[in-house]
Amino acid sequence: MTTVGEFMTTRLITMDGNDTLTAAAQEMRDRAIGDVIVTDGDDVVGIVTDRDITVRGVAEHMNPDSSRLNQIISHDIVTVNQYDDAVAAADLMRTYGVRRLPVIEDGKLIGLVSLGDLAVEREPQSVLADISADEPNN
Repeated sequence: MTTVGEFMTTRLITMDGNDTLTAAAQEMRDRAIGDVIVTDGDDVVGIVTDRDITVRGVAEHMNPDSSRLNQIISHDIVTVNQYDDAVAAADLMRTYGVRRLPVIEDGKLIGLVSLGDLAVEREPQSVLADISADEPNN
């Protein structure tokens, strides 16, 4: 059995829900990532992706310099433990229609597993794994 902890990402960026869409987009750009985890102290309250900023923010004519992450956040997050089976994590993603799962241990965020991470681990010859393993082109 392969566990989530064996391939989860530990390079995490967290932001406060009161941070702006622009600040989040700049973090994503500067770190070549597609999401930030929104926290309130040590508690994970949601995730904001680059797509959320585009579809829920910009497309709705929100001002990215004054609009806050907590206005576009995905609150209904599904989490896993680092000892959970990778197949079970994939099943959770499928069931809930999510592409990222925060990894929580003892109530604290310790990692993140993405659909791309799972593809690289479970199906290394797949197109998604190939794309996910490659360096960002931006």
